[in-house]
Amino acid sequence: MNEFELIQGHFNWPIKDPSIVIGIGDDAALFSLKDGQQLVTTTDTLSEGVHFFKDTLPSDIAYKSLAVNLSDIAAMGASAKYFTLALTLPKIDHDWIEEFSKSLKRLSDYHKVSLIGGDTTKGPLNITITMMGVVETSRALLRSGAGTGDGVYVSGTIGDAALCLKKLRDGLVPSKEELLKLNRPTPRLELGMGLKGVASSCIDISDGLEQDLSHILMASNVGAVIDVKKLPLSESVLGYIKNNEDWSIPLCGGDDYELCFTVPECNKKSLKILSQSCNMNITKIGDINDSKELKIEGYDGTRNSYQHF
Repeated sequence: MNEFELIQGHFNWPIKDPSIVIGIGDDAALFSLKDGQQLVTTTDTLSEGVHFFKDTLPSDIAYKSLAVNLSDIAAMGASAKYFTLALTLPKIDHDWIEEFSKSLKRLSDYHKVSLIGGDTTKGPLNITITMMGVVETSRALLRSGAGTGDGVYVSGTIGDAALCLKKLRDGLVPSKEELLKLNRPTPRLELGMGLKGVASSCIDISDGLEQDLSHILMASNVGAVIDVKKLPLSESVLGYIKNNEDWSIPLCGGDDYELCFTVPECNKKSLKILSQSCNMNITKIGDINDSKELKIEGYDGTRNSYQHF
């Protein structure tokens, strides 16, 4: 099987989106945008030994590869539309590729996004996805809109993926729920789209709350105070902190892919309505101020959020 047969056999799925003029099979994809819309695009690479273990199931690798890109689209308040896949494989393993392909297609079908092209090559296992979406002109959520007096909020719970990763590295057995948090994060697309006109800034938590919130503060030229006792935590993370007094797991651990965002006081009622309509737990963890630094009440430990280098 050569690369073209691999693509035709596993990734040339029927296209249902009428805005796609040309998908897989040409030098580039071609699609139409409506007037009054802006293109949103993001790229993430997952590498074996860095973003997932060697024995991670191909179905989980495929799921996470797509989900983390969808999460970036959610953080912009956009609607996900298309993606490309660059797949680097050490060898042709038909069973591995079949499982990977099926999982990728299931999640893409669920979120109604279309695979429109990409590349395949031989080498150490790497998956790079470029996701494209659309948002109404001048309506995208940015990191740069936070203002003094805004509340700082987080969706869902945080720290579960980091705790799972720690357990795996320590030779312990994580729970099924923890493994799902690490391997199959939920991109908050519905929430992200609903936050337009409600939130003043937004980011997804990929490298740790402390670091990602700091990106908002820097882009917005503001500061913030958050309280560790207000962080939304699962029972397992709460139990870990009680036994170890280690708040770095929810503060600095990555791979949550929840949304962290800021909301002006005047939009609190709208946020509550949105939380109910999305059936989503949303927690206020602090406030924006003009200090230009992040103060974390209840934590004076090392801020060791994930760094690639």
